[in-house]
Amino acid sequence: MVDHILSILIFFPAVAAVLGFAVHKDSIRAYGIFIAIIEFALSLWLWFCFDSTVSGMQFMEHLPLVSSFGINYILGVDGISLFIVILASFFTMIGIASLGEMKDIKNMIITLLFLQMTMVGVFVALDAIVFYIFWELSLVPMLYIIGAWGGPLRIYASVKFFLYTFAGSLVMLVGILFMAYFYYQATGVWSFAILDWYRLILPETFQLWLFVAFFIGFAIKVPMFPFHTWLPYAHGQAPTIGSVILAAILLKMGTYAFIRFSLPLFPDASVFFMFPIAILAIIMIIYTAMVAYGQKDIKQVVAYSSVSHMGVIILGTFALNVEGITGSVFLMIAHGVVSGALFFLVGVIYDRRKTKLMSEFGGLASVMPIYATVFGLMLMASVGMPLTINFVGEFLSLLGFYKQSHILTILAGTAIIVGAIYMLTAYKKMFFGEVTKKENKNLPDLNKRELVALLPLVVITLWLGIYPKPVLEPINNSVEPLVQLMHDKAISEEAKKRIPNLSKGVEIIKTPTQEVN
Repeated sequence: MVDHILSILIFFPAVAAVLGFAVHKDSIRAYGIFIAIIEFALSLWLWFCFDSTVSGMQFMEHLPLVSSFGINYILGVDGISLFIVILASFFTMIGIASLGEMKDIKNMIITLLFLQMTMVGVFVALDAIVFYIFWELSLVPMLYIIGAWGGPLRIYASVKFFLYTFAGSLVMLVGILFMAYFYYQATGVWSFAILDWYRLILPETFQLWLFVAFFIGFAIKVPMFPFHTWLPYAHGQAPTIGSVILAAILLKMGTYAFIRFSLPLFPDASVFFMFPIAILAIIMIIYTAMVAYGQKDIKQVVAYSSVSHMGVIILGTFALNVEGITGSVFLMIAHGVVSGALFFLVGVIYDRRKTKLMSEFGGLASVMPIYATVFGLMLMASVGMPLTINFVGEFLSLLGFYKQSHILTILAGTAIIVGAIYMLTAYKKMFFGEVTKKENKNLPDLNKRELVALLPLVVITLWLGIYPKPVLEPINNSVEPLVQLMHDKAISEEAKKRIPNLSKGVEIIKTPTQEVN
């Protein structure tokens, strides 16, 4: 069973979703929670069986699909993808457990299980075509969640989400096909295996064009400025569970793909575009923080805050060193936990008042003290308070980029202070002062169902903020050979200077590299 655990993690929720159509609607919630718990237990078992001292891929599976064109079903997991897979199963579990009364809850649970299949598939696929299939399939359940259960502008938001991400994916597909062709040129055989592509050394001109093709697809998914305009609509119109999954997992597909594809395949292009991308990331951090400050809707504040923090992840990724990339991967997990919790908390107050306008609240700390405490803790984590999970990722990401540019790092760090300003301002408006609205005077505090969803997130936020080693060590062990691979493949002197030489063997490469002329 261990030999096929990745396939089980992918297809178990999908099979369960199909069988879910035969489950009575009165039993579907218990059924969905049961399936999600099993999936989460399997992901924890994957972690338990994972050898943290090994830097290469583990639990690999290989099955020929279209052998003549080198398309194969190849799966594998390393320290970079392991914890995102666990995060996906964790949020699906607490998401289903936290669902309140809603129309068509049976269809919602089935849709979430299908979405879980696509999310896990993206993070463990090591064949570019298989990766692309799961990448595209993930659009369908989220489109349905926003369109069927969203707000008044749900159709506009869902169509905009789909068109943006689908258009970017088509450009990425062109890049995938060209990479397979270049591999055929170098070796005489077709292959879409990502680890095979790692063996290619492409001329700088090819790298630049292919980097852009992949960048468009990944940047829209993140979303990076100026491709971010679909996200506030998607978050604003999506139901709570849609916003949680979108922020916690789906946005990480783009940043994960940068590390899995762009950096090791195009090291010279990564260095060439490092500072332009860093400038875009800093614009993301500053611009969306300022927009968040001007919002009247608390969900929009959290949505723009989410984009701002994704900018820090991008900055760490394109630090192109171990500290920065390790920090960015850890921050993906931290951002998922914290932003997911904040969207849950917004959903809690919306369920009670049917409004997200901050002007409708005030003095909630005296009415809902447990809710105010949890919200305050997750808010502190969001702004990167020491001893919380975000601080570790942000510190490492900025430390990594500081080695590339002191000035840009200081700018990014200053912008994080702006984040503290708008988040604390929002908290003051909602929780402090007198209770001026009579509708707020008797609001119930967090119930058992909501506490079950939120308390694990609080524990993770503090645990990994105080003691991040169990997660950081496997990530770091997988990032080191990735950085060494980039250095070994770099052609230009500038790239070799910017990407450190760790003088360690690269375990993910089994054969000599091939040069494409």
